[in-house]
Amino acid sequence: MTDVPSELPSVRELLSHAVEAVGGTEREGQLRMADAVDHAIRTGEHLAVQAGTGTGKSLAYLVPAIRHAVACDTTVVVSTATIALQRQLVDRDLPRLAKALKKPLGVEPTFAILKGRRNYLCLYRVHNGVEDDPEDTALFDPFAVSRLGREVKRLHQWSSDTETGDRDELVPGVSEQAWRQVSVTAKECLGATRCPVGDDCFAELARAEASRANIVVTNHALLAIDALQDYQVLPEHDVTIIDEAHELVDRVTSTATADLSPAMVSTAARRCGRLVDADIADRLLETGEGLSLMLEDVPAGRLDVLPDALGGALAAVRDAAHACITALGSDRREDPEEAAKRKLARSALDDVHDTAVRLLEAFEDELSERRDVVWCSGGRHTASPRPPALHIAPLSVGGLLRERVFGTSTTVLTSATLALGGTFDTLARQWGLPPVSQPTEQAQGAATEKPPPSDVDPGPRWRGLDVGSPFDYRRNGILYIAGHLPRPGRDGLSQAALDEIAELIDAAGGRTLGLFSSMRAAKQATEELRDRVAHPILCQGEDSTSLLVNKFAEDPRTCLFGTLSLWQGVDVPGPSLSLVIVDRLPFPRPDDPVASARQRAVEARGGNGFLTVAATHAALLLAQGVGRLHRASSDKGVVAVLDSRLATARYGGFIRASLPPLWPTQRADVVRDALRRLDAAAPA
Repeated sequence: MTDVPSELPSVRELLSHAVEAVGGTEREGQLRMADAVDHAIRTGEHLAVQAGTGTGKSLAYLVPAIRHAVACDTTVVVSTATIALQRQLVDRDLPRLAKALKKPLGVEPTFAILKGRRNYLCLYRVHNGVEDDPEDTALFDPFAVSRLGREVKRLHQWSSDTETGDRDELVPGVSEQAWRQVSVTAKECLGATRCPVGDDCFAELARAEASRANIVVTNHALLAIDALQDYQVLPEHDVTIIDEAHELVDRVTSTATADLSPAMVSTAARRCGRLVDADIADRLLETGEGLSLMLEDVPAGRLDVLPDALGGALAAVRDAAHACITALGSDRREDPEEAAKRKLARSALDDVHDTAVRLLEAFEDELSERRDVVWCSGGRHTASPRPPALHIAPLSVGGLLRERVFGTSTTVLTSATLALGGTFDTLARQWGLPPVSQPTEQAQGAATEKPPPSDVDPGPRWRGLDVGSPFDYRRNGILYIAGHLPRPGRDGLSQAALDEIAELIDAAGGRTLGLFSSMRAAKQATEELRDRVAHPILCQGEDSTSLLVNKFAEDPRTCLFGTLSLWQGVDVPGPSLSLVIVDRLPFPRPDDPVASARQRAVEARGGNGFLTVAATHAALLLAQGVGRLHRASSDKGVVAVLDSRLATARYGGFIRASLPPLWPTQRADVVRDALRRLDAAAPA
């Protein structure tokens, strides 16, 4: 390794180099954020920093992170929620930064991307073809089989060309069924030392590269796996930066959620069928059939009480899976093909057994003391064609994050949306951090070392900082709350709401992104308005989302309607977007098992469950949706919320305080006139 200068340039000097190299300009918010990240790294005080769109937050955290990694010859982990941000960091930001900072640092910083093992091609499975059991009856359809065969053949050809084996680099992609034939989970992997092609393993090569890199970019799911598992997944690091931190709790919860279905039990039984006594495997198969029968009588939704019959079926599955695991025995000295089959079988059996145990244990405590929520999905009691399955998720992931993330490394959390209702405490509680109540300014003077340990543990030390945004929201944006409209109901959009949407679109001359609370509402608006407005309307689901967004961006007269992924996934600066319409406040569904259980748990402790869970969810998502309007400093327009509760309900103030500071009004005529002026001023 090249010698690093004993005295490195300051963070501000390095940031100046970086900004100049990428052709940007220094911004006050970016400077404040970089100083705060540097302060956090040097003192060990965790940091939550809200940085609005246009701040340049990736440079603000990457520059101090790189300086620390180079100075201490260590690794900093950067975690994101989306592939899009991962690609931006790895393909654009980090290569330019590495080049720009090479001279002042005296060494070129290194970086790598690391994902879960399932995201990489397994060369052993490609060349040796350990068969995966079909879990979908569609595979028996000749067309489906031929399509699957073509995809697997293409994967085999790609395996000779790819240098990384990274699934995301395969364009166009393949189905999940096809990818399962050529990949393994960590539990299914033979291990580099036992695998005949272990020296060439894509996943191991990625891990090795990550262990040598200054900056490792990963995702929230792998960060959660690293925290959940007893073995280390990420390289050793003392600093973690979590971008898109507003999604951290949901992503960790999803990773910590387990499922159990009769199909999973059957697959585990088939996988071990030729490796253990037939009677033992058949017993497991029979318990899967028994579970299927019991689930037919279980209604979809949250389970607060475990029916005796279902409890008996789960206990039978647990015991039969344990018997198969015992019969399978420990790892043996055998050829790789048999070892691979044994690994696949053990992985499936462990999943079935451990989930059955977890489901049964969830009901052992009193309802108010439970740490997990259980629910049933699918089955004949629903409109879903999916067979029934059981699911279990943690009520809270705060303890896990506090112990395994904040307790092991200095952590910086950042997003454009973190201060809900004007405070960081709302999300801090979900992360397992103690309340601070108000953002604290950085103390004067430079701290040079972390404070000594104390016998009293007040919880992780952290502070919140809002560096604002360079955008002039009040001058360039209007928040229109349609207070005259009837309160949204369950029967779809009202005629008054449809009339309002039509009038707003006509005034804007198209240029509209419609964010709806459900796919049903988005389709209803599309169908009823296509004949009423003079501008094209695209609807999510009619083509791939990326293609629809591209069409929307290319034609300013076009409108795009859709649901959840559009609330956070659309980045269309310029005159193609001057109106964002939100049909209703995005509360979680009343029958959402995790949200409803969390709300009840808060109320059991004497708190306000609705405000803590439902209103927080709505505020977070609405803030993301409102953020679609301003993607560049020159963007102007209107966010129209067609839900009068934002103006009239007691929780409306909390939600409004979570949004960018747009100029508020309830006057429809003022809004339509503003949209007409913007349309007239837009380039032809």
